[in-house]
This record gives sequence, C-alpha cells and structure tokens, in this order.
Amino acid sequence: MTTKPDWEAIERAYRAGSLSIRAIGELHGVNHATILKRAKKEGWARDLTEQVRTATKQKVTTAVTTNGNQSKAVTDAEIIEEAASQGAAIVLAHRAGLARWQSIADKLSVVLAEMDVTEDNSGDFARSLNAGVDAQLKVIKGQRQAYNLGDDNGEGGGPADQNLTISFVKPSNGN
Repeated sequence: MTTKPDWEAIERAYRAGSLSIRAIGELHGVNHATILKRAKKEGWARDLTEQVRTATKQKVTTAVTTNGNQSKAVTDAEIIEEAASQGAAIVLAHRAGLARWQSIADKLSVVLAEMDVTEDNSGDFARSLNAGVDAQLKVIKGQRQAYNLGDDNGEGGGPADQNLTISFVKPSNGN
C-alpha cells in the first residue's frame, strides 16, 4: 500500500524554488508531471526563489557570527526558512571542507620548501610543486566562492589573479 503524497511539503518546496520539479518529485515519490498539473490547478507560483537566496546568505552570515537561531514566522517565512537552512548548511559544509584542503596544501608547501632538489628528484619535485600550486589555486577559488569574494566565478578580477606561470630552471653545476 502506498502512502499519499505530502502535498503541503511539495507545495513548499515548489514555491521555494530551490529544487527542480523533478528533484521535488523524486524526494516525495511523485511524478514531476503530476506536480506541474497540481501547481497549475492550484495556482502555485515559484515566487520565493530570490527571498530564499537572500535568507540563505543571511543565515550563513548569522551562523558564522553567532550560533543562535531566529524564531520562525508563518507560511512564506517558514518556506523561506526551510530552504535557507538547507542552503546555509551546504555553504557552511563547503567552507569546512575548504579549510581542510587549505591545511593539506599548507603541509605540502612546507614539505616542498624543506626538500633538497637534486638532479635525481627534480622531476618528482616539479610534479609535486605543480600539484601543490594547482591545489592552492583551487582552494583559493573555492574560498572566494564560499565567502562571496570577487565575482561569481571566484575570480578577484585583478591582473595578478588572471594568469600564473611557473617556470622550472635546471640548477647549474656550480651554485
């Protein structure tokens, strides 16, 4: 025996606009076409998307500065709150992951800085250095996105941020 769909939850998710209609359908075990028909029939509008985005950013800011939660209001505010909580959890998880990757990149940097480069290990050193720089650049880009710095692509926009070239010079036999 199948259970009846929770149409109130489906409507909240639909109006919040955070998930695709197919994703809402999968989440609640309802065909997306059925959701579309019901939304049209009952006049649901995906009108809260921008408010959800704004509330998500506010929740992230609040979570970073304090650990308190605001009390919920009614209907539209509840929908916004629910969707904003989901968005904030994702952004905060990304920030925590980036902090771990930053720590790993820093450890690699220390190892490479202390390594003696010889003719025998210069190839391995070059590959490790290239991987370390690549990892660091990816962490920086991810942090810029997670902390809303620079443009939407995570780029700062300055000329120093646009191109980075690394050249390896073979050490001479002398010094």
